[in-house]
Formats: sequence, structure tokens, C-alpha cells
Amino acid sequence: DPVAAANAAGLTEGELSSIEARQVKLQQPLQASVISPEKLEYAQGVISKDKAIKPFWVNKYKNEAAKNWDRFYKRNETRFYKDRHWIEREFSIFSSSSTAAEGEEETTINCLEIGCGVGNFIYPVLDLNKRLFMYACDFAPHAIELVKQHEDYPQGRCSAFVCDLTKDPLTDTIPAGSLDIVSSIFVLSAIPAEKLEAAVRNIKEVMKPGGMICFRDYAVYDAAQVKFSSNPGRMLDNNLYVRQDGTMSHFFSVEQMTELFEKEGFRVEECGYVHRETINRAMDLSLDRRFLQAKFIKL
Repeated sequence: DPVAAANAAGLTEGELSSIEARQVKLQQPLQASVISPEKLEYAQGVISKDKAIKPFWVNKYKNEAAKNWDRFYKRNETRFYKDRHWIEREFSIFSSSSTAAEGEEETTINCLEIGCGVGNFIYPVLDLNKRLFMYACDFAPHAIELVKQHEDYPQGRCSAFVCDLTKDPLTDTIPAGSLDIVSSIFVLSAIPAEKLEAAVRNIKEVMKPGGMICFRDYAVYDAAQVKFSSNPGRMLDNNLYVRQDGTMSHFFSVEQMTELFEKEGFRVEECGYVHRETINRAMDLSLDRRFLQAKFIKL
């Protein structure tokens, strides 16, 4: 009952309707990138004026990345990120609709979630498709502890482990050439550009030929990047920034990701920008969120 819910929360019917409308909008598919020339020019101008901080601090943040993410999860536990129930909408390969035809054996689909955090992707996806087995790794030990504390972990459909993709071989835990799907959701952006090739090469070793990487991450000229550059002292390298808590965020271009994955032996199935305009009416702000979404196939 909307009226009862509004009264319980101390909201008017109009306020409740507004909240419900925003929630519906958030569930809609992301739209193709459409940023006006004026906004794009403004973003480019702000970012071009920013300068990297001193090399000592750049190296410090890069070297302490795992420690800073571990602190993040110790501080926030499972409260920070929401469960990613939008996965089926954007990456239908995880859907249970792809079950075997009548008479065929329903084989297990082996997956890996890199940078799994506390499991906001893992458990919604496992619930979505009972054929999935999910490996899950993160380089923050406390995040892996929280994944293993989930009530569904003992069911034997998930194997979580600590791993630094840039140096720890995934084959130490996962059989080479065994994975059907790898999900990379806002993960590679935490890795400096000079280490991305090693990370992608590591992932490739555990994938089957024809296996797919489902990728979404931050894109260049996103509102968050403009905000970083508007407050000097956060830029570590080209399109790489550090947050106040010491964690890093890289903003990718289609060209950069296409070149990276093709070089490492992948075919680009899909790679493009997606856009969402976020409106904060209380502060009279309109923010252009820009992401890069892609599917890469191992050759």
C-alpha cells in the first residue's frame, strides 16, 4: 500500500512516487553515449589542465593498492556496494534461459568473477542460473573472508581465493583452459595501465577457446573523472586517479580496451560507451555518468 508506506516513512505520496520513479529509471538499460558537444568540450578542458602528482606519491599509491582495498572492506564490510541484479539485463549469457536442449546433458558452466569484492555479483548470478559454478578472486583478503561468510557459500558452487591478477597465476587455483565466462565489472580500473597486459594475459590462461569476458568499467570523460580533475592532487597518470581512501580509478577509452584485448589474443565482440544522466534535484546538479561496456572472446 503506497499510502501506508509513505506514512511509515514519514513521506508524502508525491515524495514516495518520486522515489519509486527514480528506482524504475535506475533499472532501465543504459543508453548509448550521447554527451552534448558542449559538455564533452568542457570535460576535455578540465581534464587537460590537470597534472600528475609527484612520482613518490604515485609509486606509493600503486604499491599499496592491495592494502588500501583491504582497508576499504574492513571499514565498509558489506554495506557499500549493492547487489548487481542488472547483470542478466546487460549480459544475458548468465541467464538460465541458455539451458541445454531436451535430451542433452546440462553441463556446468565454469565462471570467474575477478575483483569479486564481497560477492555483490556472485550470489545474484548463482541464484539466476543453477548451472553455474563460480570462482571468485580479489586481492583484498578481508573481502574474500566476507564472501566465504555468506550463507550460501557452503553449498559448494563457489570457490573464493585471494589473488593479485598482475602477478599471482590464476592457474595455481583454476585449471588452465577451463573457464566459459569471466566477469570484469569495475575491476581493471583499479589497476595501473602498465600492469593491465599482465592481468589480461593471466585471465586468458584459464579460459577456454571461445570463452567470453563480460566487461564494464569507467569511461573517459565520466563525471567522476571531471570531478577528480576539478580538484588537483588526485591524478597519478593519464586517466588514472586516486581517491581519498587511497584506492585508484582508471577511466578507459574504447580504443585503449580494443587494442589491449586484441593484442592479448581476444576478438572484440562488442565494445562501446554507455551513458546515464544522473540528476540530483536537491543540489540542482546533472551528472553525465559514462561507462565502457564490452564482450571479448578468446581466440
